[in-house]
Amino acid sequence: MALPRWALPEYFEDVLPVAAQRMERLRRRLLDDFRLHGYQLVIPPSVEFLDALVSGTGQDMDESTYKLVDRISGRTLGLRADMTPQVTRIDAHLLNRQGVTRLSYCGAVVRTMPRTTTSSREPIQIGAEIYGHEGIEADVEIVRLLARSLTLAGAKTLRIDLGHMGLFRALTAHAGLDAEAEEALYGILQNKDVPALREFVAGRPQIVADSLLPLPGLYGGPDVLVRAMSELPDVPGVRSAISELLHLVKHLGNLPLSFDLADLRGYHYHTGVVFAAYSGTSPAAVALGGRYNEVGKAFGRARPATGFSMDLRDLVALDGEVEQSSGAVLAPAEGDESLAAAIEVQRAAGEIVMLELPGHQGAWREAGCDRQLVLRDGAWRVVPLEE
Repeated sequence: MALPRWALPEYFEDVLPVAAQRMERLRRRLLDDFRLHGYQLVIPPSVEFLDALVSGTGQDMDESTYKLVDRISGRTLGLRADMTPQVTRIDAHLLNRQGVTRLSYCGAVVRTMPRTTTSSREPIQIGAEIYGHEGIEADVEIVRLLARSLTLAGAKTLRIDLGHMGLFRALTAHAGLDAEAEEALYGILQNKDVPALREFVAGRPQIVADSLLPLPGLYGGPDVLVRAMSELPDVPGVRSAISELLHLVKHLGNLPLSFDLADLRGYHYHTGVVFAAYSGTSPAAVALGGRYNEVGKAFGRARPATGFSMDLRDLVALDGEVEQSSGAVLAPAEGDESLAAAIEVQRAAGEIVMLELPGHQGAWREAGCDRQLVLRDGAWRVVPLEE
């Protein structure tokens, strides 16, 4: 049976007036707050050459990207599935600054498949990135800004899960795993498949089991880091990763932090601290981020970088408040200068004023009007809308 012409593809949806108004208000609130923290807004194009969009991000982004052929150049284009590579290109190639650069962004991205069964294939992605500082101080700043952003969005409860990609890479190097084995291990840990992990280490040298078997159990509060120091091999990469996570605990102790040392989200491009934020009882993360020092290499400068992104569609759902509107004012479509002046006074005060077009009497309430401008005693006054 053919779909009606008004039907949308699965996991795409329209944003209707009330939700769109909330989304736009939140977008402005967050971008203005980013600006107050020194993050400058950039607006990349929605389409780029494919190799620029997926360079340095691994196969995950390539599989998520819609592809098309450019009729001008003949090259393959990609419809962006993530704005972070674009912002990295802007920092590395266009701005080309030597010091620290803070950038923010907001725009729609399109993905071939949804991230979860409840998410859209067209997220409205908003985020912030820091370039040019290798130290853990940048990670502290970005996690703090993330928590502040979710509070501004109305998150009632919050949990921020932290991990470290450097720890995993140090363990696999210590265990002597090649690239193929590491990729297989990544899939096992992402699925939290402990029996498969035991099967993976079986028959391999004991150093492999010692390095990997403790990982699935290393999740929880800050005490996890103390356990990790005793349960994981004492190698430099592991020590430095745990040290960075302990630094975050020290400087972000007022935030609800938890740890999952087997979480490999962003495995193909993250290089250090990684994090995911959760709100309420939903199992899906409302924000993702972490350090990705190598992505800029594709654009000629592998600058240190860390940041986070969120979906405005998800964020507007965090605040469970029902939109309360004061309604709009209906005004005559034609009148003298005094009417025009009265309308401007109302709009300057923040009121919505709609002009009454002929032939629609009785239908203005569905457009949101609950009052009207009428001329009484020589002056324009706002009164309740007549039935």
